[in-house]
Amino acid sequence: MRKNIRLSEGWRFHLGDTADAYYMGFDDRGWRQVTVPHDWAVEHPFDPCWASGTGYLPGGIGWYRGHFTLDAEDAARRVRITFEGVYKRARVWINSNYLGQHAYGYTSFSFDVSEFVRPGENVIAVRVDHSEVADSRWYTGSGVDRPVTLTVTDPVCFREHGIFAVTEADDGEEAVIGIRYETEGADKVRFGLRTPEGIAAEGEAEGENGCLRLRVNTPRRWSPEDPYLYTLCGETEKNGVVTDRGEIPFGIRTAVFDADHGFFLNGENMKLRGVCVHHDAGCLGAAVPESVWRIRLEKLKAMGCNALRTAHNPPDPALLDLCDRLGFLVMDEAFDEWEGIKNKWWQGHNVYPPKHFGYAEDFPQWHEEDLRSMVERDRNHPCVILWSIGNEIDYPNDPYVTPLFKEVLGNNDANKPLAERLYDDRKPDAGRLAKVAAELTAQVHALDDSRPVTSALSFPELSNRTGYADALDIAGYNYREQFYEEDHKTYPGRVILGSENSHDPSAWRAVTEHEYMAGQFLWTGVDFLGECPGWPKRISQAGALDLRGKEKPLYAQHLALWTKEPMIRIAVGPGEEEHDSGAWGECFRWQGLPGVKKRVSCYTNGKTAELFLNGKSLGKKELTEEDGGRAVWQVPYENGVLEARTEGAEDKLSSPGKACTLQWIRHESRPGEDVIQLEAVLLDKDGQPAQDEVIRVQVLGDVKILGMENGLPDDLTPYTERFRTTGEGTVTVYLRKGKGEGKALVYARTDGGLEAEYRM
Repeated sequence: MRKNIRLSEGWRFHLGDTADAYYMGFDDRGWRQVTVPHDWAVEHPFDPCWASGTGYLPGGIGWYRGHFTLDAEDAARRVRITFEGVYKRARVWINSNYLGQHAYGYTSFSFDVSEFVRPGENVIAVRVDHSEVADSRWYTGSGVDRPVTLTVTDPVCFREHGIFAVTEADDGEEAVIGIRYETEGADKVRFGLRTPEGIAAEGEAEGENGCLRLRVNTPRRWSPEDPYLYTLCGETEKNGVVTDRGEIPFGIRTAVFDADHGFFLNGENMKLRGVCVHHDAGCLGAAVPESVWRIRLEKLKAMGCNALRTAHNPPDPALLDLCDRLGFLVMDEAFDEWEGIKNKWWQGHNVYPPKHFGYAEDFPQWHEEDLRSMVERDRNHPCVILWSIGNEIDYPNDPYVTPLFKEVLGNNDANKPLAERLYDDRKPDAGRLAKVAAELTAQVHALDDSRPVTSALSFPELSNRTGYADALDIAGYNYREQFYEEDHKTYPGRVILGSENSHDPSAWRAVTEHEYMAGQFLWTGVDFLGECPGWPKRISQAGALDLRGKEKPLYAQHLALWTKEPMIRIAVGPGEEEHDSGAWGECFRWQGLPGVKKRVSCYTNGKTAELFLNGKSLGKKELTEEDGGRAVWQVPYENGVLEARTEGAEDKLSSPGKACTLQWIRHESRPGEDVIQLEAVLLDKDGQPAQDEVIRVQVLGDVKILGMENGLPDDLTPYTERFRTTGEGTVTVYLRKGKGEGKALVYARTDGGLEAEYRM
């Protein structure tokens, strides 16, 4: 029957172009052994000669050669190789036979290699071309940075993505599941919906391609509170013989957007409390293990988050698998640009002149295939509730212009020169976007008519007039809360969604105060590499979690806004002489110069907050809805302990002392996870997070250090080093377990002489 073989081992890598590396007999023994997924960019130093937009890390041309074996029986069957993502411009060979190329770095692609595989050793060769690093507004990674899978089946089988199931109706007593199937030569199919207790429904149909329905009594619905997954099992037959078996997780759920009443899941009205996420994880680059995403998502869920937007590209499918299991609702996004190339910053954000490379070069030839790849691959995920065909394609003068606005600034245009703000009829006309949007929306509907299509509009005051917004099922507004009420009245029947929003509590009030608003997606859930202001900063600090997944004051702010369990958290920022940028400029550290004022914020979902310094009350404050869950004091710094109290909760923040203890804390692993996340923690004499120091790490045994991360925006220590300064007293260490059963030791030491061991 069907076999899915993950090709993670047996790869060799060379950075640089090499003649004849496609040739099966090429001698690659001198190349470096790597595990796929692999991102070569984070293996190199940060350097200002590269681009600020992509995190000051390099690209280039790289070759991968993967070796695997097949027995005679499997080599005689149907064999397909699937790449979940290669950044970018991949060209692929197997056993010296050229299979083809794929330009986009974020969509999956595959080749039928049945004709070319052989018993014994087989060799895949992949040439990756990321020569121009200023090709994105965020960090992309470089290499075969997502999984590679070999699928072996009988010649008569389900086609790739040949099973599509959707909940057509559900009244609570019975759910109707519609299944559309496509096969390679079958004359009959069977489907069963299974639970651990047995079969919940089953049915069969005749014909190579077709559809059928399953009826499920008293269905258990999938939701963020109860992300229950059935298993949908399918079989193909030919002349009475079963030739293929496939299965997919399936969640029974209905999702409806209403122009006047917002969003309904399984008939229940709810608000989307969403965040946008990019795809990297700091020192791990774009090759992010599933366990790292799981830990991040569990923290976001504890924050009250129930939705993700995959900004601004299709994600690693492992992320969607996690969203299915953990209960997140997803806006699955395809593109950041269409035919017009956006500004790509390489000397710092908004530092002119920009460069102009990117996906727009490939969009005319590849967009249909890439959109098909995303929708067909992801449409069985219950977590996916809508498709986004683009992000800020209508950004003013970047590059699209209109005579309707002689001068205009976008939401991220600080210091933009006057010439770049003015209408220029030699640039592409924004009226073109309506036609492209209509074509893309129709293509998505043809592949999946069960979900709506949106696009994140940067300039809805224009796109409402050009017809771009009319081409969508849902109009996504980026940072345009001021237009919600007016546009709801002006365009009756239109669903409006906050597709990208600031962390400001007023943006959330714009959702809660209007029944018709379905929700919002914060920019962002997690800090990410790239899109940085300029050297030496290498990251964007827009996240509620930092680059290693540690909570920031922005996280505490949304705990206060989005959760009900009593909580309070203290954060500290610059004093009254500085601009109050809210949680953005704060940290979880009480330290400073004696007598110099600090701004102390208490984030709480309680009605009051009282702050103490060294046991003395600094006052009790009542919070209103306009306060956004934040009470603020100006406090002259004094060494000691801050304490905060509200009804049912309290928090404490101490001045960090000299480190007296170094200890390891391990994040809990799940079965099947091979990457371990450890925290090296410095504690002072009172057991509180200590002053920061450099920590050096070594390992013994069958374990490998993948990287160390502290989340600090201007730490330029190369990720290949095995030392790093702590951030707020901790540093995260990522380790990959080996295949053996032996013991391993992780050893840490500070420059001050503290030591800690962790035995695995």
